[in-house]
Amino acid sequence: MQSTNHHPFTEGLLSWYRQHARELPWRQTQDPYAIWLSEVVLQQTRVAQGLPYYLKLLEVFPTVESLAQAEESVLFRHWQGLGYYSRARNLHKTAKLVVSDYHGQFPATYIDLIQLPGVGPYTAAAIASFAFGEAKPVVDGNVFRILARYFGIETDILHSSARKEFTDVAMELIPKDQPAEFNQAIMDFGSLQCSPAPLCASCPLSLTCFAFQQKRIQDFPVKQKKAKQKNRYFNYFILEQGGQVLVRERKERDIWSGLWEFYLVESAQEEELESLVEMDDNLSTMFSNATVQFLKSPKLHILSHQKIHCRAWHVQVPDNLDISNLAGFQWIQPEDFEKLGKSVLLLNLITDNLHLKIFNDSMPR
Repeated sequence: MQSTNHHPFTEGLLSWYRQHARELPWRQTQDPYAIWLSEVVLQQTRVAQGLPYYLKLLEVFPTVESLAQAEESVLFRHWQGLGYYSRARNLHKTAKLVVSDYHGQFPATYIDLIQLPGVGPYTAAAIASFAFGEAKPVVDGNVFRILARYFGIETDILHSSARKEFTDVAMELIPKDQPAEFNQAIMDFGSLQCSPAPLCASCPLSLTCFAFQQKRIQDFPVKQKKAKQKNRYFNYFILEQGGQVLVRERKERDIWSGLWEFYLVESAQEEELESLVEMDDNLSTMFSNATVQFLKSPKLHILSHQKIHCRAWHVQVPDNLDISNLAGFQWIQPEDFEKLGKSVLLLNLITDNLHLKIFNDSMPR
């Protein structure tokens, strides 16, 4: 390759960016806290979806100290709907660590930033370059795609060696005096120009792009097929007693850990109500002298590797129902449940059943 600052890719990319840069609030600051917050929010999340969450989180937690002092449940409440809740847990953990070990000041180098919980190579490079001007390239799916197409890199991007190979290429391209602009440019280029369905006809790099010149755009990046999504069958029972609902916090090492839910029976396939009662000993007790109503529910909730098939019932139980044998469950007011973090699936389930008296006045519409 030629000298970094003069490579045709870099020059073309920066020229494109100066005409097409997106105006995003975290680009108007060098505050490492605000930059870090934006990067965590945007992991696995599109900018259009993540932007309102970012603005709200920054409003509620304007400093790393305010985030560190917050209850995790409060953070989860404002994170609700973004998914991938491990991000929120690491966000909280890192905020506490920055306050306790770094006196509220973020580390100023990539090598120290990457030691923080939940901060991987991409996030560390983004903070290091945007806040501190360190020449560390961001490397994610967009960058894999752009560089694989432009240079004709045949390496499977899911292979363990891929990140180092692509990072080495990007290191040769990133200008030492413009690292932030280069990283922001390649982010926008992957989203707007060299997307999965690229706009090659208007691309300023097409004349020197391997994939375009060889008419092999769809061959890059090389990526092995995804594992088949797993089907899971969730059967929720919204138990009501005296105007309260029965809920618990999920503790398992599974999806939605740390979020709250109604009584759940997971089955291997879609089952009739009678079969569910037979397979779960608690349900037969709950259903004694109870009024049961089948609810409208989201038929399918798709996660990255799982498909959740959902059905739900409202169960009005008598006042003398004893739940002492149900570990972790408690009766709470519906308006208190509204304040707790929960999955988008349950949010949709509640929204679909606002005709229920317990939800009508207390849940968001």
